[in-house]
Amino acid sequence: MHDYRIKSHPVLDYKERNIINFYYKGTPLKAYEGEVISTALFANGIRTFGKHHKDKSEQGIFCANGQCAQCLVIANGHSVKSCVTEIQEGMQVYPIEEIPFLPNEDTVIEGPIPDVDEFNADVFIMGGGPAGLSAALEIASHGLKIILADDKSILGGKLGLQTHNFFGSVEDCYAGISGMDIGNILADQIKKFDNISIWLNSPVVGVFSDKKIGVVKNGKYVLVNAKSFLIAAGAREKALAFPGCDLPGIYGAGAFQTLVNRDMVKASEKLFVLGGGNVGLIAAYHALQAGIDVLGLVEALPQCGGYKVHLDKIKRLGVPVWTSHTVIQAKGNRKLEKIIIAKLDKSFQPIPGTEAEIEVDTLLIAVGLSSVNEIYKKAREFGINAYAAGDANVIAEASAAIFGGKIVGRKILQDMSINVDIPSKWYEIEKILESRPGKVIDLPTPNRGSGKIYPVIRCTQEIPCNPCLNACTQKSISLKGNNIMSLPEFHEKCTGCGKCIAICPGLAITLVDEGYDPDKKLAKVIIPWELPEESLNIGDVKRTTGYEGEIIGNCKILAIKKAKWQDKRKLVHIEVPFEEADKVAGIQLRTPGQKVYPKERTEFSDNDIIVCRCERATKEQIVKKIKAGYRDINAIKADLRIGMGPCGGKTCLNIIRGIFYEYGVDPDKLEKHVYRPLELEVPLSAFINREDI
Repeated sequence: MHDYRIKSHPVLDYKERNIINFYYKGTPLKAYEGEVISTALFANGIRTFGKHHKDKSEQGIFCANGQCAQCLVIANGHSVKSCVTEIQEGMQVYPIEEIPFLPNEDTVIEGPIPDVDEFNADVFIMGGGPAGLSAALEIASHGLKIILADDKSILGGKLGLQTHNFFGSVEDCYAGISGMDIGNILADQIKKFDNISIWLNSPVVGVFSDKKIGVVKNGKYVLVNAKSFLIAAGAREKALAFPGCDLPGIYGAGAFQTLVNRDMVKASEKLFVLGGGNVGLIAAYHALQAGIDVLGLVEALPQCGGYKVHLDKIKRLGVPVWTSHTVIQAKGNRKLEKIIIAKLDKSFQPIPGTEAEIEVDTLLIAVGLSSVNEIYKKAREFGINAYAAGDANVIAEASAAIFGGKIVGRKILQDMSINVDIPSKWYEIEKILESRPGKVIDLPTPNRGSGKIYPVIRCTQEIPCNPCLNACTQKSISLKGNNIMSLPEFHEKCTGCGKCIAICPGLAITLVDEGYDPDKKLAKVIIPWELPEESLNIGDVKRTTGYEGEIIGNCKILAIKKAKWQDKRKLVHIEVPFEEADKVAGIQLRTPGQKVYPKERTEFSDNDIIVCRCERATKEQIVKKIKAGYRDINAIKADLRIGMGPCGGKTCLNIIRGIFYEYGVDPDKLEKHVYRPLELEVPLSAFINREDI
């Protein structure tokens, strides 16, 4: 069972757990107790989970978050989402099209069905991620009764998937430590309050005109009455439609991080990323950490939208990044095997003759996020005292969600006539943390200060970040401006302690020791390293790279040490030619591959593009409706069933709006899709609420 487990990781600790037995198509397999079915299948090398009932197309995971139904399987005779259903001892799992028999349902329900249980709270919080936890901490200190519900089995939300150190302010949002550690810190603080009831495995599924909130609490449907309702449900990944986009092996970057960082499953061998925002850049880095080869990344815009330090660190490791490019087609027999990328013109159209073919087994879609705010909008419509925080309000970094949650928590208290203050400075900090990356300046000449040891700081873009200031024992790093968007600079004295290297979230600082060689032919450089242990060995000669991935020369590995207070990051001591010391920013992990241009261009039509995964509706079908004059999403829904599948339109509606725009129709002038409860699928057994069933 361990063939596809990640047993060695530079940041994560592999934990042995109780092994249980289950069966897939009658074949005995092993899994770890407590993991979900999809993870157990991936760990055993099974990546496709069934066939769609309409066209027999292969199905695999897509969101790994319970939002879609790509991963449906039959478990012990019941159709379930494998990404959110825990594996059980002896469980019989079958692909959705291979049901060996229908279970005999001979249970007779007698007597009245009891009323639905109702719970009361001063504040009900939907979402146990950074914003929800931060808001709960502000509110709980005033003694109010809080119910916090999350659809996962642990608190922390997406923080639990983040192995990298966070940006932002040390004082305001725990910058300089990993997202996983931040999630644990917040969760531990929450558990200290007796007035917070934590409901895990409890998705919020609807709000109603009588102002009640529907929740499936551990499999039982209940109602909540609350004076205030905070929606902090985060964001979901946007999808993209192109020929072959529905092949197993193509899924969201968040789903990949769930498999790799949460479940420690090696989900890929040859991976490619579509999208150069922070989500895509970070996912590429996480793949390299897990020992997965990243063959490249494409971004449709002329430059990547994520932090430049995230971009630079994958380029330094040898990952090719092509801007003004996109994926135009995916190919494979029952699963992803190849992608076709092409260069885009100024109108974002593929340029004929620029197509290149790359063999991959996984393509991550990282083209943006959309707020999970349907419940919030419906709650406001029904007159519920509702608030939104984090990505459910504004798509931004988790650091912004943490700080924004504090503000919303206090706003709720104020509206409940509790005397608390929201300092005006908080709003300024929130705005900074939510801001997009600022301008990029040229890399300045390093300031050597007054000694032979000095840091080279390669922060050239205005982003909110200040951990290096707090880490420097000599207070020799300062910001050029008046806020954390300003760029850092070194002056005066450096003792060579290495703390700035160990804490920098962007891996953008190296330490140069010019006193290493009295003859000044060689110098020692210390660089940060978070890659697999076997990737470097003492005595190795490796190729060095500059801050944007350019080749500098060669180095010899002198030592590999752990930072005492950041033991998940190693400090690698390397020997380089003296004149190259200031230029060396990293070590190349892999040799970038070259584009392979196919001999013939593959032709495809809109009928080859699946837009609605649930109902297998194609772009051609949508275009026909647009040309026929349809301007009401609900009318298209009635004809093609888009939005009526298990995901409820969460995946396809953004794509459909884009198709309208492509054909000259303003999406904002369309009659919008009507959302109705229940927001998620709820089994009928949840409503019976009977202990004897």
